[in-house]
Amino acid sequence: MTDPNAIQPSELDQLPDRDPEETAEWQASLDAVTQAAGPHRAAYLMRRTLERAEGAGIALPKLLETDYVNSIPTAAEPAVPGDEAMEQRITAWNRWNAAAMVTRGSKYGVGGHIATFASAAWLYETGFNHFFKGKEADGSGDQLYIQGHASPGIYARAFLDGRLNEEQLDNFRRESGGNGLPSYPHPRRLPWLWEFPTVSMGLGPLSAIYQARFNRYLTNRGIKDTSASHVWAFLGDGEMDEPESTAALALAAREELDNLTFVINCNLQRLDGPVRANFKIVQELEAQFRGAGWNVIKTLWGTAWDELFQLDTTGALVRRLRQVPDAQIQTYQTRDAAYIRQDFFGADPTLAEMAKLLSDDKILECFHLSRGGHEARKVYAAYRAAVEHKGAPTVILAQTVKGHTLGEGFASKNANHQMKKLTVDEFKNMRDLLGLPIKDSDFVDGVVPYGHPGADSPEVRYLQERRAALGGPAPARRVHPVAPLPAPAEKAFASFDKGSGSQNVATTMAFVRLVKDLVRDKESGKRWVPIVPDEARTFGMESLFPSLGIYSPKGQTYEPVDRDQLMYYKEARNGQILNEGITEAGSMADFIAASTSYATHGETMIPFYIFYSMFGWQRTADQMWQLGDQLGRGFLVGATAGRTTLTGEGLQHADGHSPVIAATNPAALTYDPAFAYEVAAIVKDGLRRMYGEAAPGEDQDVFYYLTVYNEPLPQPAKPSVDGIDEGIVKGLYRFNTAESAGITPPSPKLSASLEQGGTPIAPRIQLIGSGTAIHWALKAQQLLAEEWDVAADVWSATSWSELRRDALEADEALLRGEERVPFVRQALQGAEGPVLAVSDYMRQVPDQIAQWVEQDWSSLGADGFGLSDTREAARRHFGVDAESIVVAALAQLAKRGEVKATAVKEAREKYGL
Repeated sequence: MTDPNAIQPSELDQLPDRDPEETAEWQASLDAVTQAAGPHRAAYLMRRTLERAEGAGIALPKLLETDYVNSIPTAAEPAVPGDEAMEQRITAWNRWNAAAMVTRGSKYGVGGHIATFASAAWLYETGFNHFFKGKEADGSGDQLYIQGHASPGIYARAFLDGRLNEEQLDNFRRESGGNGLPSYPHPRRLPWLWEFPTVSMGLGPLSAIYQARFNRYLTNRGIKDTSASHVWAFLGDGEMDEPESTAALALAAREELDNLTFVINCNLQRLDGPVRANFKIVQELEAQFRGAGWNVIKTLWGTAWDELFQLDTTGALVRRLRQVPDAQIQTYQTRDAAYIRQDFFGADPTLAEMAKLLSDDKILECFHLSRGGHEARKVYAAYRAAVEHKGAPTVILAQTVKGHTLGEGFASKNANHQMKKLTVDEFKNMRDLLGLPIKDSDFVDGVVPYGHPGADSPEVRYLQERRAALGGPAPARRVHPVAPLPAPAEKAFASFDKGSGSQNVATTMAFVRLVKDLVRDKESGKRWVPIVPDEARTFGMESLFPSLGIYSPKGQTYEPVDRDQLMYYKEARNGQILNEGITEAGSMADFIAASTSYATHGETMIPFYIFYSMFGWQRTADQMWQLGDQLGRGFLVGATAGRTTLTGEGLQHADGHSPVIAATNPAALTYDPAFAYEVAAIVKDGLRRMYGEAAPGEDQDVFYYLTVYNEPLPQPAKPSVDGIDEGIVKGLYRFNTAESAGITPPSPKLSASLEQGGTPIAPRIQLIGSGTAIHWALKAQQLLAEEWDVAADVWSATSWSELRRDALEADEALLRGEERVPFVRQALQGAEGPVLAVSDYMRQVPDQIAQWVEQDWSSLGADGFGLSDTREAARRHFGVDAESIVVAALAQLAKRGEVKATAVKEAREKYGL
């Protein structure tokens, strides 16, 4: 009985009820249905009413979950164009060759995955036959993010199409011979086929969203019309556990990216077992995507289920399907009809009666075989609905069986992800199931044969005709023949050569000023893509807001609060800046899409992504590897770099290691410039190498990582030193000598040795610094001369990792019998005394080159955790300030007997160390 004193729902609504009597009638109707037909009927009517309201555009909260049935009823499915029987045969060949490829490779122990493509075959084949546009189609064709573990199926199709041969299939996962196939989608290893590396799970869906967004960016900026391109991301239901998989769902819905479709293969299994053993992953994903604003299409059951749903006049079957957890659905896949009758149908008297009308064969057909993702008609209906939907991205939740058609030993078994081969008998059973014309005698010495109907067979002709109609082969990567970008005007770079005079300028500001000049270039200015994660004002970039605009597909629908100011916040549909909010992962996904536009769209873009260096490589290094894998080009800029330069922020912001992480990436050229003219020289060379006329043998498919600092200091003029530009680019040059700096020791009284003639000589040491540390080295140079009678030369190491890379290449050349001297050794040749290196990073950064330096080597660095304090206090704490450098230099010279041993102690006491 209802409590008359209880607060009624209508009382909780702030909106006044204009017609309480009508409201009461609706509520009474719901009560009557509940009493007469039960709560399930009432829930059914409510869902249908909400769906009708949503379809009519009435503003109501969306229904987050629907019944565990197909979104598109059988009666509404369009006919599949083309020859379904022919497509069945093509798919059968591809299933066979995918399994054969992995099985044949298993004798080498190289692994491979069979079950994933077996479950997803129709999800791919339907797309290849009817939807996926190739590179010759309008715009740039479609962009396909293939699920990594399904790669054998893609190779099998390329084999049928004549793009791969048997030798290449036999070299699956064996690439060192030069004619192999990479295990997963990998543009760097197979650049004519793969566009997007996807096997680092979670990065595929994130990148696909930002790729679809970047397509719109190109269109809205007038760079290229990409309106005909569609982005398809094929994902696993287990992959959706990765936080990156769902990190940008709201962005895709907010910007109405109806050029994007996720296809999630819901085979209910991840690598070790069920995805949601005690729950339902499809329902969970539906609620998640609907809540984010996506269009959701569920393709769960095959046509064999139609009879069961027609018999379900009470809704008992639908209710039971919602109740059964995923792990039990998997169990049904492996059990007999008697078990299913008892456990599934026997749970409800109405279902038990229904089961009496079904044969054992019918039950097994439904529960073992019939899934929506295994039927071309169901998949086609979902895909067509997806591409026709406007105003929101679409996700298709396609239910399949992992290991489908591979036999009882594979289907739905928890271990099938690790199962790498089929036996000969299992292959023969698979052959019979697929109806392939492969004879027993084709299995020579127990080796499974590849199957091919012939280059001029009806199957191959059909496949190629379908692809020709859709714009050519897919997937495919093309680097379009585009002319190198003309170099920007020299004055943009040369203006930094004269220094800043008495003005203090941080290298972060120098970089931003350089970009401001470069985006004004008439030829290449529009190609720049500035990317920043909601820290533009920190980096001094707010002046770019009104001139370049911040990209927004909606434009600016409001009057900005700072409209009357010179540097107001300006958003525009053709805005150039991508200000992503607080998401380094999203910013990196932007960068990847922009940096590979030269291949994806045939449009060269120059992205630069500026970020707190601590929150770049440490947080999103996996995406930096993805960037290298995808052959991306551009500038990553780690601002507020170093362990001691960001005053007061503390260890969570104190970057002492990003160059170490960056050095592990073969595609990253890592620079730690000290001065504004170095920044300009590095950017100039990067533009030449990546976008202009690269030198013979230079790899253009690289990206630059520059660390810049927020410490305002005087910027010196570029020294007139022979080979300085080469030194800046290669990583090392001598900035000055004690003599050129005018600070030679007045009287070397601390010298512990004499020349043969008895005249005292000044000990000498080579100080190498990078980034902001060179300023400490310069101060130490002065202290050493004035207070300790030691001459020091100061070197700028613009790139420790490039010096190391060059030295490693020299070592490799020696193994080939070629004489080659590492550049670092050439540069330091003849330099007197020991070498002391210092940086604002851990000692491991400069120590990268130690083994190739002929002089005695020592280093200083900021090892350990950072801390909050002033710059001076932090540097004293880590022992990298000028006074600490002096003590370390004296210790090196004392060890060599070139200064008195007591000098070290005196210096420590003098400086309070």
